[in-house]
Amino acid sequence: MAVEVEGSGEAVVMLHGLGGTSNTFSAIMPVFSRYQTIRIDLPGAGRSNLVEGSISIASLVAAVERVLSHLNISKAHFVGHSMGTIVAAHLAANTKVSSGNSLAVSASQLVRSLLLFGPLLCPPEPARPNIKARAAKARSEGLVGMQVIADALVQSSTSAESKRSRLASIAFVRETLMRQCPNGYARNCEALAEAEAADTSQIACPTLLVTGDEDVVAPPQAVRQMSEKIANSRYEVLRGCGHWTPIEMPIECSQLASQFYSQRFAP
Repeated sequence: MAVEVEGSGEAVVMLHGLGGTSNTFSAIMPVFSRYQTIRIDLPGAGRSNLVEGSISIASLVAAVERVLSHLNISKAHFVGHSMGTIVAAHLAANTKVSSGNSLAVSASQLVRSLLLFGPLLCPPEPARPNIKARAAKARSEGLVGMQVIADALVQSSTSAESKRSRLASIAFVRETLMRQCPNGYARNCEALAEAEAADTSQIACPTLLVTGDEDVVAPPQAVRQMSEKIANSRYEVLRGCGHWTPIEMPIECSQLASQFYSQRFAP
């Protein structure tokens, strides 16, 4: 796996979504200047595309655990986007997290907080066949299929304001999607299509959920319902924002992140 480790201080682990990379969070990195940040290209995505076998939410959770074990990190804040929020929620909900022989701690010790952009616990049932169809297209059509997928997702998952005036953000999302390994992307689609929700009753850490009012993947009503299931959580809705929250509105996301950490974890 490709892993970027920067800075010093408390650990912050960043988990991108389907079709994303560690660069999903590049525009909000100044918020974390006093932390040690660990940005992971998850298996099958970005620079971590050379992976054998199937991919599942469980295997992605295990991959994150391996990284933390390798870095000797037993406690961290987690920042996620989209599919990465599912992985982060499972890490926070697990009663026991273990990686090899060196890391075995309770989730309450491991996950200090959750900051989740475009969050979801699992895809709604009507969306699962479409995600599987996207996997089939990527696998059968390769890079040509990825371009079609990228163009379709840009249109459906970014806001009208982003398409009108945030053209660099739109180009970034399109390029990120087009550069994915088709086979790795397909396997991550299949993992998402089969994802099951984490047990939210086991999530006790401070949690901030951030979505956009034009997010079709994590619409505000669904995020509000997700917040109601997590005891120590609140949610924010950004106006004029789609699903690629940290990319479409990095300034607003940075402000919310800074407030969250300063209020909950003052130095």
